[in-house]
Amino acid sequence: MQMLIAIAIFALVYAAIATEKISRIAIVLGGAAAMVVIGATDADKAFYSHETGIDWDVIFLLLGMMIIVSVIHKTGLFEFLAIKAIKRSKGNPKVAVVYLMILTALASAILDNVTTILLAVPMTLIVCKHLNVSPVVFILAEVFVSNIGGAATLVGDPPNIIIASKANLTFNDFLIHMGPMVLVVLAVIIPLLVFLFRRELINSASDREHVMQLDERSFLRDRNLLKKSLVVLFGVMIAFTLHSVIHVEPAVVALFGAGILVGISGLKPRDYVQDIEWNTLIFFAGLFIMVGALVNVGALEEFATFLKELFGGDTKLAASSILFISAVLSGLIDNIPFVASMSPVVGELSQGLVARQEHVLWWSLAFGADFGGNATIIGASANVVAIGLAAKAGIKISFWKFAKYGVLVTLISVSMAYPYLMLFYF
Repeated sequence: MQMLIAIAIFALVYAAIATEKISRIAIVLGGAAAMVVIGATDADKAFYSHETGIDWDVIFLLLGMMIIVSVIHKTGLFEFLAIKAIKRSKGNPKVAVVYLMILTALASAILDNVTTILLAVPMTLIVCKHLNVSPVVFILAEVFVSNIGGAATLVGDPPNIIIASKANLTFNDFLIHMGPMVLVVLAVIIPLLVFLFRRELINSASDREHVMQLDERSFLRDRNLLKKSLVVLFGVMIAFTLHSVIHVEPAVVALFGAGILVGISGLKPRDYVQDIEWNTLIFFAGLFIMVGALVNVGALEEFATFLKELFGGDTKLAASSILFISAVLSGLIDNIPFVASMSPVVGELSQGLVARQEHVLWWSLAFGADFGGNATIIGASANVVAIGLAAKAGIKISFWKFAKYGVLVTLISVSMAYPYLMLFYF
């Protein structure tokens, strides 16, 4: 009965988020409180359990990168890059969005998709202001390609870090097995998004002429702080890339980098704290507690048992099922807690697999979770962060507006991953 009530609470919370009638922060906090009331979780499990509580690695990774981005924002770098990009596109919104999507996808693979979105959205708002177009389609396009591009590397998407840890996979493993398919998917999705958003990517000749008269160098406000910020950001990027070598968690790297940058910046707390997306962090905390409650009551364990019985010893069926199930559930739950819950199941199913098929179930999980995160607003961390940044700027992106395009992008990208898995591993 407790399990059924917990599932019902989660379903109601999700439905309430989709209606957008109530603040999503209030909804998830109410849902988390309800889970406590029914005994599905408690303070120890919610705040101190690595398996069923708040994923503090994700929370502090976001917090550290938000502080770093806030300090960089004071230098005028975002404005400089934004003007540089739109001048290179000669003020054409369609060309500008392609440049930004390529830049976002590459950055997501090198950094991670959350950090990339934290850097990209402020820049995008400036780009769209000067191009005189809606920033909504730009932000959506960047979120979609950030989740796809981030799938290429171990550090690119948080679920990949979890998978690498559980399966003992290296940075090069992800680059070899995930990277090529990611490039193919991006080659299809980028022109598709330009086509889907074509009616909103229009401006006037005078808008384009105005863009070409801008001087990007005039937007750099503090060159000394910019140099310090870039050195720290570069160091953080290197540490992320060397995660499998130095064995320092990305959250620790981000907080360490934020501490150093704050210390050498000379800024006062009010100068950078005001840009932190506290609502986003609280939303994640509530969501983690709710998913942890489902783990506590055995709902996800029941699901795992069902999958084992369904697959039997058929690896091909297991790989295809994990791919599509992961894509669907990552869009509904959030791909980080989903992957954390599914990893033990995939690990058990992978026992005994050798040669080319040794890690195929892990790649199925990675493709499904990373690409499936594009389906809804809460499907991936980058989505939540982007929506939060947009809302802070007074721009509303509805649940259904996101899903309208996100589901299509997910369907196409996952459908492309399926023949790749079947061809190269079977």
